[in-house]
This record gives sequence, structure tokens and C-alpha cells, in this order.
Amino acid sequence: MTRLRIAVTGLTGQVVSALIERAPREVELIALGRPQLDLSMRDAVLATLRAARCDVIVNAAAYTAVDRAESEPDLAMRVNGEGAGYVAEVAAELGAPLLHLSTDYVFDGTLDRPWREDDPTGPTGAYGRSKLAGEQAIAAIHANHAILRTAWVYSPFGANFVKTMLRLGETRSEIGVVADQTGNPTSALDIADALIAIATRLRADPSPALRGVFHMTGAGAATWADFAEAIFAEAERRGRPPIKVRRIATADYPTPAKRPANSRLDNEKLSRAYGLALPHWRTSLTTCLDRLIG
Repeated sequence: MTRLRIAVTGLTGQVVSALIERAPREVELIALGRPQLDLSMRDAVLATLRAARCDVIVNAAAYTAVDRAESEPDLAMRVNGEGAGYVAEVAAELGAPLLHLSTDYVFDGTLDRPWREDDPTGPTGAYGRSKLAGEQAIAAIHANHAILRTAWVYSPFGANFVKTMLRLGETRSEIGVVADQTGNPTSALDIADALIAIATRLRADPSPALRGVFHMTGAGAATWADFAEAIFAEAERRGRPPIKVRRIATADYPTPAKRPANSRLDNEKLSRAYGLALPHWRTSLTTCLDRLIG
């Protein structure tokens, strides 16, 4: 079987770490990150990705500091907006499909149902604006793309909500968690499995139905407080002391960047096009905690 060479931007992020772990033997994964590949530097992006001689590119690197982006909007835009365009330039030059990870933050969070791909975007902060600019740059430069919006990513790797809750639970018996923001907790391991399946299809199938913008999150919805309660319940089953979740309002936990009240994404388009559906977040959370706690 011919090996599929996938170049992925980033070295240590949750999705990159998951891709490195989950790539099957028939997939050769080439992780590229700083200092060789810095998304804010066009020449470095072009030279590094050209040298990778890949079949498919996955753009998983990003400026992800949502709150800090409010004081560094230009840097966020250079990395997430212009940088995504640089990756698309190389992908177009190589004739390689491009998979690009985007976010629920491209929406304003005011809708009363899960967001669909054709709903109007309206980011409320610098991070969301930079990610939307990246989507627009890719669409303008390279038609052979799948932009994949995901949300609330957690995993055994890096920094994320699950690991933060477990750490706080080591020194507290009660933790206040926001209960008026709703979304779809999504395992980076599940994202990685889906990315490999999508990359394989895009390489082999020229169908326009496989190109464009797709939503890709774990099944099931939760508030942050719901998510925290599930984490602590699973932790308690593994021998950790019980932790009480105190449900608070967004107003009680102010942040520089406004969070969407409704981050739920509708994944039906992905299911129709690819036959893919990510597992329920509670199932994947159990898998994650098996590794973090044992």
C-alpha cells in the first residue's frame, strides 16, 4: 500500500500530539513547527512545507490564547489569518488537499440552536476574527480544502479544561464553574482519527461535496459546569476525593474576551459528506481520564 504523507503544522499542540499518536502505519506524519515553521513568516512557511514533499497538509498550528489575543490582535491575525493564507499558497502550489482547523469562535454565540456551516459568522473577539480571516484566506486561495470547525478541545496532552479541573481538584473541595455557556466537548484523539480519515478521502476523491466548511465536534452538548461535574464524577470513581461544582454565571467570571453563550455546532454536513460522526463526549472523556488517572 502506498503511504500517505501528511505534513501537519505544529509540534506540541493537542491535535498534533494526538495525530502523532494515532497515525496508522500507512500514514507518514511529518510535524513541522517553530522555529523552522512560524506561521507569521511567509518565507519560512513556504520553504518548510515545500521541503516536506507531502501529499496532504493539515494546518493545526494557531495562536490560541483567546484572552491574550485581545491585547495582541495583530499577532493573532498574522498567525491565524495571514499564516493560514501562506499554508494555502503552498498547498495550491503542490496540488495538495488542505485540512484546516477552525473554531466555534467565528460565531457570536447568540443563536438558540446548534450552528450550521451556512449560518452568518460574527466573531466578537480578536481570536475569532483572526480565525475567520484564516478561513476566508484559504477559501480565496485554494479550492481543494476542508475547513473543520471544532470546539472545547481536551485530551491527555497539553493544557485543557479537563487537566485544569483535575489540578484544581487536588487542592479544593469546591470549584465555581460557568453554567450559562453551552458547547460540545471534543476529544483531540477523536479529531485526529477524523482528520486522518478525511485526509485519505480528499487525496483519493475529487468530489466537490468533500470540500468546503464542516463542523466537527463530539456528540452531545454540555455547559462548562456539566463538563466539570462529569470530570469529577469520573475522577471520584477512580479514587479521587469528591469535588462539588458551584454553578456560576459568565458575569461572575469576567475575562478579557467574550465567550459565546452557545457554541454548539451542527455536525450533520460532515456526517452526510464523509459518513463520520465523532463519539459522544462522555464516552471520550472516560477514555481520556483512564489515561490521566488510570
